[in-house]
Amino acid sequence: MTKKTIQDVDVRDKKVLMRVDFNVPLDKQQRITDDSRIQMALPSIQSVLQRGGALILMSHLGRPKNKEPEFSLRPAAVRLAELLGQDVLLAADTVGEDARKKATELLSGQVLVLENLRYNEGEKQGDPEFAEQLAGMADIYCNDAFGTCHRTDASMVGVPQAMGTKPKVVGLLVAKEIKYLSDAIDNAERPFVAILGGAKVSDKINVIKKLLTTCDQVLIGGAMAYTFSLARGGRVGNSLVEPDKSQLAKQLMEMGGDKLVLPVDTHCGDAFSSDCNKVIVPSGEIPDGYEGLDIGPKTAELFADIVLQAKTVVWNGPMGVFEKPPFDAGTRAVAEAIAKSGAVSIIGGGDSAAAIKVFGLSDKVTHVSTGGGASLAMLEGKIFESVEALDDV
Repeated sequence: MTKKTIQDVDVRDKKVLMRVDFNVPLDKQQRITDDSRIQMALPSIQSVLQRGGALILMSHLGRPKNKEPEFSLRPAAVRLAELLGQDVLLAADTVGEDARKKATELLSGQVLVLENLRYNEGEKQGDPEFAEQLAGMADIYCNDAFGTCHRTDASMVGVPQAMGTKPKVVGLLVAKEIKYLSDAIDNAERPFVAILGGAKVSDKINVIKKLLTTCDQVLIGGAMAYTFSLARGGRVGNSLVEPDKSQLAKQLMEMGGDKLVLPVDTHCGDAFSSDCNKVIVPSGEIPDGYEGLDIGPKTAELFADIVLQAKTVVWNGPMGVFEKPPFDAGTRAVAEAIAKSGAVSIIGGGDSAAAIKVFGLSDKVTHVSTGGGASLAMLEGKIFESVEALDDV
């Protein structure tokens, strides 16, 4: 970890502009259904407040097109106030008159949340002028939004660039993510096993290639396994496949050899529901009218045996449709094996993080990442401009 963290800078009587990831799920009544991302930001937030700094928080929420009120950060600001036990101010805009006034008047120990960054088109466009307006509000910039570290949005790259010689640091969450996803993998204790699931081979081509060069075994589950099955001449029924990627799947199988472990059986249904007709078949023998919805029991046992012998495990992507029992069995078996293994276990964000939480195993693994896309990008070995722009130790 070569970047300075928020703990490394003096924040007393300074204004800290912190990029957080408050992109939380909301129900139709604008109630937060999972506040994990807010909770994850608390250590960095409290580090600033306890040391006498003033805090300006910025985040995006969803994909608003016309500043729709349902994408307001108000629910996040309200929840943060509850967690901190103090008032949290909310600006009516991001860089407009209200935001500037509140930022100017902000006192040490106070917290201000700017309105949704994506209410301004300059955020996604990486607009330098928008970035400069944000940078002008504070004395210090802190990036604690790992979920968007792989993006080049204005708040991620433009703002630290616009800060000039002012301190630019990582937050404690981003520091932790980099430690596990980069350092732990570079120095992985062996056997080192990766488990990749999800829908599309195309989403994970580069990750599979990279992990085949660094891991002892790479286990493939989820819908992308059916593209590999198709590439081997198997029958996939109505399963979700990418026929145009079958040649690529063949190349990956040739490259991986024995390292690449594919399912040996499949749990199928004749509809995408829990109460459909079900059948378990050998891989590549899915009947017409059926689709693969989970790895089969023999595969679950095979994968679990491999995981239980591992010393380092990285998992990104479920083994099947884990939201619809009984097609959660494969994902559950893998999750339980990881929890029992005693290995250094790193769970990629997104569906893998959701699954480990649903199964009640979050506290039985080493690290649950907060960023699905960002964790994949880091596993690929990509360099993040957003982190490169920050101060070295």
